[in-house]
Amino acid sequence: MSAHSTVRPGRRSPGAAVGTVARVLRWIAAVLGLPVALLALWWVLSADSETFYLPPLAEILAAFDDVWLRSDRLRADVLPSLLRLSAGFGLAVVLGVGLGVLIGSFRRVRAFCEPVLEFLRAVPPPVLVPVLMLFAGFGNTMKVLVVLSGCVWPILLNTVEGVRAVDEVLTDTCRCYGIRGPARLWHLVVRSASPQIVTGLRQALSVGIILMVISEMFAANNGLGFSIIQFQRTFAVTNMWTGILLLGLLGFLLAVLLRLFERRALHWYSGLRQFQRNDGHR
Repeated sequence: MSAHSTVRPGRRSPGAAVGTVARVLRWIAAVLGLPVALLALWWVLSADSETFYLPPLAEILAAFDDVWLRSDRLRADVLPSLLRLSAGFGLAVVLGVGLGVLIGSFRRVRAFCEPVLEFLRAVPPPVLVPVLMLFAGFGNTMKVLVVLSGCVWPILLNTVEGVRAVDEVLTDTCRCYGIRGPARLWHLVVRSASPQIVTGLRQALSVGIILMVISEMFAANNGLGFSIIQFQRTFAVTNMWTGILLLGLLGFLLAVLLRLFERRALHWYSGLRQFQRNDGHR
């Protein structure tokens, strides 16, 4: 046996393990660094606050445990909100990606639909809440449709642009090798447009959270938005701030989950960009 063969095949070296741990720690620091710094700044600036409408962060955190963790509000209010958001966001993904691939693949369809899409995109989704209440009532259907009406546009428009930007060389290669139908749609069109699609998902997620809260402030009897507005109307200001803090935490966690999905789904794209950067520095 050679003196240099100290690492068995298939077993990672200690240096590689240390490098992986370092990358994970850097990623955690990049994700949590700014939020932790802002919370610390909030804690310091509000420590001596005597304003009824801006209580100290220490008081808000103390009330957070009683309002959300030691009560039934997580099941009664937070869970329904997340289910409505998930339903509206999921429907927006299906409609946005499906219609985006169709519109982006055919020039005549795109020219025909573009004026209508621009008109509908310019209508603010909160304005549609009273209209949707007339047609869908006051139940969960209305709230899901409100989330859908706002989330679908970033996904749809980014998908259209991603499909339009498919490399012509790859298109000709698929044609030469006889790759057609579902194989071409999935391996060429959708995969080439996937970076743009994920960009639309990130934009749609923030819009969906906002619309989830807005829809629950109209004719609702549960939900995170309903709880926040009830706290405000009853002058439970500290409890209202706990709802706002919880909403921010949920948005942060959902954004992290979407980031992890992006790293998993677009690992090939990240590798390609890294190769292009390294090649450009040579």
